[in-house]
Amino acid sequence: MAWKAIGIFDSGVGGLTVLREIVRVLPQEDTIYLGDTARVPYGTKSPETVIRYSRQIASFLEGRDVKLLVVACNTASAVALDALEQQFSIPIVGVIEPGARRAVATTRTGTVGVIGTEGTIASSAYTKAIKRLNPEVAVVTRACPLFVPLAESGWTDNEVARLTARTYLEGLREEGVDTLVLGCTHYPLLKEVIAEVVGDDVVLVDSAEETALTVAEILKGERLLRPTAERGNHHYFVTDIPAGFIKVGNRFLGGRLGDVYQVNLEDETAEGERADEG
Repeated sequence: MAWKAIGIFDSGVGGLTVLREIVRVLPQEDTIYLGDTARVPYGTKSPETVIRYSRQIASFLEGRDVKLLVVACNTASAVALDALEQQFSIPIVGVIEPGARRAVATTRTGTVGVIGTEGTIASSAYTKAIKRLNPEVAVVTRACPLFVPLAESGWTDNEVARLTARTYLEGLREEGVDTLVLGCTHYPLLKEVIAEVVGDDVVLVDSAEETALTVAEILKGERLLRPTAERGNHHYFVTDIPAGFIKVGNRFLGGRLGDVYQVNLEDETAEGERADEG
């Protein structure tokens, strides 16, 4: 039997933290990752543009016969999930709902913190998701824009990272936060520094981890899991030259990135030819 792969996409490299967790939870599964590096970041784009980009990527991945699609991008999860679910028949998982669900289940004080990029925080996507699950939970949000360049530069365990984390996060405990959602796919790389600043009594919720567990749950429910004796293969595509993605991607995956191929999503002919070659 030919087993289908899990499709994962993000505007850039951040979604590799989601891929890493999926591979850890489901090592037997094949994955196909697409980073839309030519058009990153999505946070500054209009919802209509993000929906259009997300549809193009989902069509590309559907053309490669994936069995489930992971929207490993907070912005696309916030604005494009409904549109994708209407257009495509495969299960689709975003990164916001799983993190929100875990936060609501974890909090003891009823006050949850959410950190993310300025775009994600401005969208109120996590706040809305948490309030849908439990309207009583108070949500305290902080935009932490410098965490992304720190993660991509590998500056995750030095004084600059600590000072930045302190500047952003001090005061969260005073507001009663006992659970903190890492609402950006880059932030797991800074987990240790973040934990150091907020303290042991604040539980960190890693949306990447929670998304991987949700994927496993859905595939099990749909009887689409590969046998555990198998070993997964991983394929990577980007929409700009691969060099920068490979450099940062190796940092995100601990030097385990395979070959990376460039695709042109705007040019359907090229896309079709590449799908045939694959």
